[in-house]
Amino acid sequence: METIQCIKERRSVRKFTNELVSEAVMKQIVEAAAYAPSWKNTQITRYNLIQKEELIQRIAKDATLQFQGNIKILENAKNILIISYVKGRSGFERDGSYTTSKGEQWQMFDAGIATQTFCLAAHNYGIGTVIMGIFDEKEVAKIIGLPETEAVAAILAIGYPDEDPAAPKRKDVDVLLRIK
Repeated sequence: METIQCIKERRSVRKFTNELVSEAVMKQIVEAAAYAPSWKNTQITRYNLIQKEELIQRIAKDATLQFQGNIKILENAKNILIISYVKGRSGFERDGSYTTSKGEQWQMFDAGIATQTFCLAAHNYGIGTVIMGIFDEKEVAKIIGLPETEAVAAILAIGYPDEDPAAPKRKDVDVLLRIK
């Protein structure tokens, strides 16, 4: 698949078939996502695949801040991915001080780059994704047993699409681009 085509065709998919994403396919997607750039090549993003129904249901029930949109997606998901990152590396010097005025924000920036790279790679392999941001980070970490050295950046529902969403309208380039 051509890069621009992949970028333009990838959609947020909220309905999936019941098929589990295989370990082999996940490894291929994560291998591609590993090429996402990161602060000083720290590669802090981690991909936690959850396929146990009881864990997915606990996250839907106990960690979505009762946001109905996410609950509905998770209750029907067979595969979810918890994107986490290793704390205290991206944006920091070896002595623990911040390198720039952005402080801890670089961690989420790096996780975001890696997450979008994952989503584009997944699309290339026929896997749909939707990134969810409304959740209780500490509760998700507790439910999946995340190490204390990591923090949750996002939840993705992933799987074989059972829908083909239309592209939402995009802003005109003249609105998005400033040239000075």
